[in-house]
Order: sequence, then structure tokens, then C-alpha cells
Amino acid sequence: MKTILITGASQGIGAEAAQQFLDAGWHVGLLARRSEPLEQLAKGRAATVLPADVTDEAAVDAAFAKLASETGRIDALFNNAGMFGPQITIDQVSYAEWRQVVDLNLNGMFLAARAAFRQMRAQSPQGGRIINNGSISAHTPRDGSVAYSSTKSAITGMTKTLSLDGRPFDIACGQIDIGNARTDMVRALEERRAADGLPPIETMDVADAARAVLQMAELPLSANVQFMTVMATKMPYIGRG
Repeated sequence: MKTILITGASQGIGAEAAQQFLDAGWHVGLLARRSEPLEQLAKGRAATVLPADVTDEAAVDAAFAKLASETGRIDALFNNAGMFGPQITIDQVSYAEWRQVVDLNLNGMFLAARAAFRQMRAQSPQGGRIINNGSISAHTPRDGSVAYSSTKSAITGMTKTLSLDGRPFDIACGQIDIGNARTDMVRALEERRAADGLPPIETMDVADAARAVLQMAELPLSANVQFMTVMATKMPYIGRG
């Protein structure tokens, strides 16, 4: 049985991905701050509940160590936990708000990737796969998203570097850029648009995004999806609006 650790597993894409990996026969490490939804997901399944804050270095390292001790190895990481932050122009963003987004979206993903890389390099047989949750915002940002778009652009650099650094150890790294999956974060954006009198945005089922993650993870380590974009078909990503 293969093992994956999913961060941000209590809701949204993380929770849906966890469900699909469990259904596909994986052992899933469920990491998020709130333990109750993780316990519900894990009930009667091959899962390990790992309540932790991904911005807490010691907690992240302990979570990976616990999962590896239970399963013997970690085959994959879905590095997913993140937040959008305030949807306002940069002059209105406080330094505390900026740091909160950077700490979760960049520092938290660094800590999880580092712990996964360390375990995958040390285990026998060596290797594994890291899948970073990027964003279409790294390429075509929304207005009022300076913190979110900046961190997601940084994740692309992290993905490329881990791909290079992982080659000698059979550690593959890829990135999925998801556009408008119907998560709580996207619903909040829809509510803000409605309040501003703007038309609704095109969205897609979160299950389709999670299925793409599963597809990436189930490849043999001799193959890698370096970058995947999965998005609502009619959202204005390609072309001029």
C-alpha cells in the first residue's frame, strides 16, 4: 500500500483529494490544524490523523516522522495547505496580513517539502513524489491578490528547484495549477464579486481537481507531470476578456 501525506486535508481540495486517495487504496496521512474533520475522514479507513500547523517547524517534522514510523515510508506529498488573504490593493495590505499569507503559502510549503524530501531521500527503496499546489494566479493573477499571487509564483521556483535537486534520489516534483475549483475560498471570492455587483465566475467541481492530483501521484517515478493546469473550461485564462 502506497502512502501519501496531504496538507490542508480538512477542507476543499485537500479533503476531496484525501477521499479519492483513500478510495484508490492509499494510506493517507491527514494533516491540518483542526483534528475533528480529519477524524471524520479517517474513520474506518487506512489513514493517520496528523493535527498540526504547517507553519510550525517542529510540528511538521513530527507529523512526517509519525506517518513514516507507522507505514515504513512516504511515497508522496500533496503540498496543498494555503490561503488567499485580503483581496485589496497593496497600499491597503498590512504587513501582518502579508506575513500571514507568506508564512502559510510559502514557508509552510517549504517545511512540508523539506520534511518529505528528507524522508524520501533516507528511506529504502529511495525516492518519492512531491506535488505542489500552485495556482493559475502565478501566471495570470486576479486583481487585489498581491500576497497570494506572489507566494504562488514562488512555489513555481520551488517546484523547479526540487525537481533538479531530487533527481539523484529518485524524488520527482511536479506542480498542479488549479483554476476556480468550487472550494470555500472560491465561494468567498464569488460572494465578494456579488457584493460588488460583478458577474459570477466560471467554476469547476473540486472532485475533478482532486482526480488530477491522484493521476499525477500514481505515475511511476520514471515519469513526472512537471506542470499541470486544470481549470474551469470557460474561465478567462486564455485570450483577452
